Amino acid sequence: MAARPSTDSAVAEFAGQLFFRLWRANHTRTAEALKALGLTPALFALLNVLGAREGAIQQELSTDMGIDPSTMVSLIDELESKGLAARRRHPSDRRAWEVTITPQGRQALQRARRLARQVEDDVLGGLSLSERRRLISLLQRALDKAPAQAPWRAEEEG
Repeated sequence: MAARPSTDSAVAEFAGQLFFRLWRANHTRTAEALKALGLTPALFALLNVLGAREGAIQQELSTDMGIDPSTMVSLIDELESKGLAARRRHPSDRRAWEVTITPQGRQALQRARRLARQVEDDVLGGLSLSERRRLISLLQRALDKAPAQAPWRAEEEG
């Protein structure tokens, strides 16, 4: 049985520590749930972005998502091999690759979003819907002002 982390204010006074513990609670459960679809959290994140865009330039995806270009290539390769995304030369810039979600990818994305929402409901169950919206808003604002960091590499996934 998993132990509940301390919420003692002397222990939990640093946002980074709380972020890490909340991220871990969410990430491990999400990773487990997504296995049923053959996805990882990183593949789900990319599929989610592709689902929100009508064609995306591979290099822009890498920059926007903060993912190392070589890692992005691997993620796109994996989505392509599963039939969830397709890559082609961009029609107006033959040097660029355009990545799109496939119909099969949209179906997988809908299922993955449902699973991720269920996990989030469990993890954030102590917050009301308005508190969750506020939390997302605050996190987005903090992230917008956070110092730049090196792009994420697949080797970092734990």
